[in-house]
Amino acid sequence: MGKIEWAMWANEQALASGLILLTGGIIGVAGQFRGWQFAAYSVAAGVFVCLLEYPRGKRAKGTSMERTGQYCFTVCVKAFGPLTRNYYVRAFLHAAICVPGGFMLATVLGCVCLGIASLIYLAAAIRGEHWEPILPRKETRKPVGESIKNPPQNPPPRPPPEMRRKQAGDLEKAVYDNPMPVTDE
Repeated sequence: MGKIEWAMWANEQALASGLILLTGGIIGVAGQFRGWQFAAYSVAAGVFVCLLEYPRGKRAKGTSMERTGQYCFTVCVKAFGPLTRNYYVRAFLHAAICVPGGFMLATVLGCVCLGIASLIYLAAAIRGEHWEPILPRKETRKPVGESIKNPPQNPPPRPPPEMRRKQAGDLEKAVYDNPMPVTDE
């Protein structure tokens, strides 16, 4: 069986939890719930987590699909170097960010989801994974092979050479010889 890439799962979990934390924070601030200051913090934390987690990392094997508009966020995340590339740092950062969200009911779900993402990032870091950016590749055109320059003359299906029709240049030689005997009954 293949090796599980935990960072990919942690990235999706953290992005979803950032959106949940943001939504809970907006609800807490708009409703002026008791302790709405924690909700205001959750709005800022949710935006930060979403900006940090939006760019997907490059997979170790296989193809990596980048998100729409990911490139500008990738440049920003890449600029912080080892602080954002190391999954130990991300695990502890997410664990610290999610603590204040636990003091208010509107942000508890985002807090729990971010805590789970933190644990998944910790598992990814223990297994030696790290974040690599998905950079746009330059498409290079391969030179056209010799077989493509001269396309086949006969359309498929192509019979073996000995069964092909003879050229019509010489009418006597162009007569088709049927290898199967045909009898009229």
